[in-house]
Amino acid sequence: MISLRLIVPSLVIVTALLTGCTAEGSSVTVVQPGRPGEIGKMVPLDQVRQPDTGYTEADVRFMQGMIRHHAQALEMTSLVAGRTENAGLPRFAKRVEISQRDEIDLMGRWLRDRMEQVPSVDNAEGHGHGGGDLMPGMLTEAQLAELRDAKGERFDRLFYEYMIQHHTGALEMVKRLYADKGGMEPEIDQFATHVDSDQRIEIARMRQLLAAL
Repeated sequence: MISLRLIVPSLVIVTALLTGCTAEGSSVTVVQPGRPGEIGKMVPLDQVRQPDTGYTEADVRFMQGMIRHHAQALEMTSLVAGRTENAGLPRFAKRVEISQRDEIDLMGRWLRDRMEQVPSVDNAEGHGHGGGDLMPGMLTEAQLAELRDAKGERFDRLFYEYMIQHHTGALEMVKRLYADKGGMEPEIDQFATHVDSDQRIEIARMRQLLAAL
């Protein structure tokens, strides 16, 4: 699991470059890193985005939705014991479990600190923000049933394929957060950046493990 202490907020200025002098004085630009999925760009120093100290409804929806999203990942990892014969899969699943539980705890604290509702992970159906549709990447009941019924190599293959689908959905949720003008609060921005980075690393690892089957 990637420690949040190692995450550099996406609003931090990486480097400053002098671009020359004019009659009016020095013109200074900086390389400003992009948010998850975006590339950095050169901007004038006086136009650098400053972090907002408040949170939005989009932030609350993101945290509540991600708790439910993570809860299904825990349901998937709970199926590993007794279904796989691959020594590597249980180790990977345990890493995912620890990471997701830690993040659920973090999101729950964030919501409680702001007097917002914390979803119950014991009754998380994985539905979206009030619309009844599955959140991005969430497995359907049919897919979950298929995973429960699988054994051996078939289970291993389905687990990786479905967890890749699940993690890819988390990346879409991060993208939606920023599209909805969320992620301005520094703590939310750091956490969303962490989720994006961690899920991409695990997706890459699962594709390697899947290819090795």
